[in-house]
Amino acid sequence: MSLRPEPSRSVIAEGIYGLLNPIPFGCFVAAMIFDVIYSKSAVMVWDKGAAWLIVFGLLFAVVPRLLNLTKVWITYRRSATRTDMVDFWVNLFAVVLAILNAFVHSRDAYASVPTGLWLSTCTVILLSIGHIAIAVQSTAPGNYEHE
Repeated sequence: MSLRPEPSRSVIAEGIYGLLNPIPFGCFVAAMIFDVIYSKSAVMVWDKGAAWLIVFGLLFAVVPRLLNLTKVWITYRRSATRTDMVDFWVNLFAVVLAILNAFVHSRDAYASVPTGLWLSTCTVILLSIGHIAIAVQSTAPGNYEHE
């Protein structure tokens, strides 16, 4: 039995995380759609639009990832679930892939075609896995966190 009190949750940090966390996912999904359209049409505007969406997604991903890092590995490391840790690692790998994707999209539009599309797809799949894992955990029987 531990006599150390559990750290209280920061309502402001949870609010900022809840507000900013969906934005990178939307940007990366839109970038993947733009990559698909560019691969079918070869109109450079779609590739440049995908590049900008990836950059904006990365910019908006910084704060939620730092809050998640603090929550899972520093503040709540004793009470963090395996799902929280999986979500952290999946999101970290997705951000690394998105950074690589930003470099791929900084090249000539024609040079970004199969690699950029694959990186966008893998980024979206990884982020989807993280979102699904957290959603399944929050709706699991016996989880009364939201009540």
